[in-house]
Amino acid sequence: MSDLLCPLRAWSSSSPHLVAASGYVRDMDTRDKPWVMRTYAGHSSATASNDLFRRNLAKGQTGLSVAFDLPTQTGYDADHELSRGEVGKVGVPIAHLGDMRALFRDIPLAQMNTSMTINATAMWMLALYEVVAEEQAVEAGHDPAAQITALAGTTQNDIIKEYLSRGTYVFPPGPSLRLTVDMIAHTVARMPKWNPINICSYHLQEAGATPVQEIAFAMATALQVLDAVRDGGQVPPEKFGDVVARISFFVNAGVRFVEEMCKMRAFVQLWDALTQERYGIEDPRQRRFRYGVQVNSLGLTEAQPENNVVRIVLEMLAVTLSKQARARAVQLPAWNEALGLPRPWDQQWSLRAQQVLAYESDLLEYDDLFAGSPVVEATVSRLVEGARQELARIEDMGGAVAAVESGYLKQALVASHAARRQRIESGEDVVVGVNRFTTTERNPLTADLDTAIQTVDPQVEKHAVEAVQQWRAARDADPQRRAEVRAALEQLRADAVYEHVNLMEASIRCARAGVTTGEWAQALREIFGEFRAPTGVTGSVGVGEAPTGSALAQVRELVRRTEADMGCRLRLLVGKPGLDGHSNGAEQVAVRARDCGFEVVYQGIRLTPAQIVAAAVAEDVHAVGVSILSGSHMELIPQIMQGLAAADAGEVPLFVGGIIPEADARRLINAGVAAVFTPKHHDLTTSMGQIVAAIRHAQGLSS
Repeated sequence: MSDLLCPLRAWSSSSPHLVAASGYVRDMDTRDKPWVMRTYAGHSSATASNDLFRRNLAKGQTGLSVAFDLPTQTGYDADHELSRGEVGKVGVPIAHLGDMRALFRDIPLAQMNTSMTINATAMWMLALYEVVAEEQAVEAGHDPAAQITALAGTTQNDIIKEYLSRGTYVFPPGPSLRLTVDMIAHTVARMPKWNPINICSYHLQEAGATPVQEIAFAMATALQVLDAVRDGGQVPPEKFGDVVARISFFVNAGVRFVEEMCKMRAFVQLWDALTQERYGIEDPRQRRFRYGVQVNSLGLTEAQPENNVVRIVLEMLAVTLSKQARARAVQLPAWNEALGLPRPWDQQWSLRAQQVLAYESDLLEYDDLFAGSPVVEATVSRLVEGARQELARIEDMGGAVAAVESGYLKQALVASHAARRQRIESGEDVVVGVNRFTTTERNPLTADLDTAIQTVDPQVEKHAVEAVQQWRAARDADPQRRAEVRAALEQLRADAVYEHVNLMEASIRCARAGVTTGEWAQALREIFGEFRAPTGVTGSVGVGEAPTGSALAQVRELVRRTEADMGCRLRLLVGKPGLDGHSNGAEQVAVRARDCGFEVVYQGIRLTPAQIVAAAVAEDVHAVGVSILSGSHMELIPQIMQGLAAADAGEVPLFVGGIIPEADARRLINAGVAAVFTPKHHDLTTSMGQIVAAIRHAQGLSS
């Protein structure tokens, strides 16, 4: 084989062109540059995450995508009550400037492209990032201002989708939008290579959005933000084109390849039209739809998880094959994310998939592969028209913020998600290995589930709590530093009172002074207040009539019989403890429980174990269902069980659902949890039947 290849190698090394049999000339000099390749990474501590970043960069990753833990995302320090069990689980904890220094130690920020998945506290993280960049410049003998100008990257900073899907909001919509506008004005003036916002439709699809809803809701958010910047007066009219040019998007790509690829072309077409029609942007470069993508994690399965590799690759193709709508940055989930936290090797596998496509295939050597396709053109037109109609409906309500506050957007997503789940349960939508083709050989990748995922050392939280307390103590022991912290926070509060004062300056001052994440957020909570978003469960579309003899009809009959036996309505409390804001599963459980005949108590996200226990007692519920996807189940569930026992409600069956490793599930069952539901339990009707059976057992009723 080597002898056969030698002449070809010699010939190809002397010529930049290869002529195919068809006569097409492939010019290697015009090959497109690959997209920025990222993996979503960060966990346990800033030091450990820094090590992971540098290892990934050494493997050929071309950009960083920082995952922050939930306390950081929601503005709490590690020692806050709500942070218990959440520290370092789904990302890296960043409590202050020292942590940010450690996160990027030996990584030259002026040469890096950094994406930060952060929303409510985006301004704070950007302030810390700026100060670290300045410190790096001073240490290297460079001009700090030039260093800031060179910074390239993105802060996600789309707070509207947090109210709809991911749940890491803090402040009400108005103040949250102000923080976004202030960041946009700051970066346009000071950081011309920085994208101050990703309009993030990714989580909308995770929450059930159809392609039309994903396009329309994302565009409504972008228009709301741009209108606020235009009307805010911080950016001169002649610079508004620069604002539009710095708006980026973060998009989802599902497994329906053709529709997803057409969705991206529809995004491109509609964004170009809207920015010209609404804002008069004439420069086509400023109207360009620029997006990064994380392919769909919602469709990853716990059952036969090896199938996820095929899904991930197919989803990657949807955002790379079409040159006219190719992503500027791609990050892929790992095959085992439905099982738990991926290991570095799992992330490497996803990175290598990108590299094979970009460097081994000939994809980047050709023009758009789908131009002129009647199927593609018709599908794109249908999506654009549907999105325009939905966008007009939102505009009639007063825009995206008004549609959030009214509950319309959330109800629409919950209804779409419920319809999707029903199609899976009925078998109308096939999920290989889940509701069809379920027979399987023994999987060597998951033979030892305890080592198939990465776990976070329980001591991580203890160390983080001690570290932030030590930081505050050392800082406040110095009278000068203590006075500067007090003055910086006073300036932040004072500036927050006045709507037309940009809060970036005060935030940067707080960062330099050594203020913590919790202190920064608390100062703004005192001025802005906090917000509880609509759950979308009330009024959502249910399944409707159930055919005689169907599983749903049988569960409904069991509920009616149990109520007759007990002489009261069956009441189920659905709870979301801790800071995990991924409420999609809890909402679907609540909707299906109501469909089955339960009276459902669901108070939304971000509750303490004590609040869940209090609600269970006050509402006199017959079962409690708790949803946790952040990995904090082993810390929070025992607290709930102890609270129920102390309140003389220990006989109430407790059910747990979420991303829960098998070993942890066994421990919870042994501790007294009635059942543990994970992604492989896709049939919610069957799960409802188990809950009713457990209630009957607890009440001493015959089965």
